[in-house]
Amino acid sequence: MAAAPAAVASAKSLIKKLILRSSSQLSPFRFSISTESTKATFSKLASKSKGFRADKQKTELLLKRRTRSGRELDEDGFSKQFGKENSAHVPVFLGEVLDVFASVHLKSFVDCTLGAGGHSAMIIQAHPEMELYVGLDVDPAAHEIAQARINMVSHNGSGDSLSSLQVHTFLKNFKNIKAVLHEVGGKHSDPGILGVLMDLGMSSMQVNNAERGFSVLSDGPLDMRMDPQASLKAEDIVNTWPDSELSRILRDYGEESNWFSLQNKIIKARSTGGLHSTNELVNLIRTSTSWTRGGRHGWIKTATRVFQALRIAVNDELNTLRDSIHSCFDSLAPGGRLAVISFHSLEDRIVKQTFLNITNCSQERAEEEETECSNFPSKVLPYNGKNETWIKQIVQGKHAVILTKRPITPSESEERLNPRSRSAKLRVIQKI
Repeated sequence: MAAAPAAVASAKSLIKKLILRSSSQLSPFRFSISTESTKATFSKLASKSKGFRADKQKTELLLKRRTRSGRELDEDGFSKQFGKENSAHVPVFLGEVLDVFASVHLKSFVDCTLGAGGHSAMIIQAHPEMELYVGLDVDPAAHEIAQARINMVSHNGSGDSLSSLQVHTFLKNFKNIKAVLHEVGGKHSDPGILGVLMDLGMSSMQVNNAERGFSVLSDGPLDMRMDPQASLKAEDIVNTWPDSELSRILRDYGEESNWFSLQNKIIKARSTGGLHSTNELVNLIRTSTSWTRGGRHGWIKTATRVFQALRIAVNDELNTLRDSIHSCFDSLAPGGRLAVISFHSLEDRIVKQTFLNITNCSQERAEEEETECSNFPSKVLPYNGKNETWIKQIVQGKHAVILTKRPITPSESEERLNPRSRSAKLRVIQKI
């Protein structure tokens, strides 16, 4: 980046030398040509310098908009709690999620995506006042592991129950949160829930199980169903869906620039029996990806995007997410908080826009320097008499306040100790 100003200075010096020499050594014609050529070079270098400045400003703006967590992980404590044998079940943003609900008198809590129960276990331990806990997950394997962990924590590892905590776990999608809470009933769910968490990341239990069809690196059936009882599989989309729908999925859900070529090759493969395993699809992608696109292993990035696109389509993830955020927010009590952890731009974009829609704030207004979207009085800081240092900027609405104008991203230590957290973003909204 420093080379551009030096080149410009060199061009200026050259112009001066040409002007000084022009009267004695150059004819008017030759001087005209040389000067014009040098001017063109100078102009080109100046333009390049502007490009460098623009890129630098863009990078600085992105860094400014990024709100990296200041909560550094204790490496020794992390290794003890999540050693290599447990690395498949490391919850992302564990400390940050605890901070989000630390000031809330969390009598009721819903974990919409149980996973291995890591977040839930720590939240239950941090809130002895909790009286109602509800956990949801569509994956039977994850549900079984989480259920055992939650039961152990809620009984303190002994036969003594934590106060009067009611624990309910359901093998259901988070889109059913209202029906689940209606089924649970009771005095704690009627006025609304005080805390809801949605962790949209895939668990390593799912990725590492080749039979589920999520992994690019392991051979298995083209399945990709989060709910094994669902009817639609990735194999159905690849082999039977219309060309236009297949291209839309690759382009919009995978954000894959080479979607047209891949779509044509997938369609062509149907004439020879179709694609029925992850290896067959990966081999098609590998032979279709040029080495110039990301180097020797560029095909892995392409395959990852294609697998993401198919997984989103199989589970209707984006539409389900949009509707479920509204349902979760509706289920909150005044003062209750909804925290959402996303792992790719499509999810984060939906979370951001849905939060803005809930507050009735436009994206343009929220991007202004002011922290308030409207002139409603702030009802969030301090919360329960406590100042919360993790809150940097808010977007204030009439019935809700977004506590993360910019999403929180992992600390440097978390990214180093848990590489799977690198793309994670945390957004939080509170009902007024």
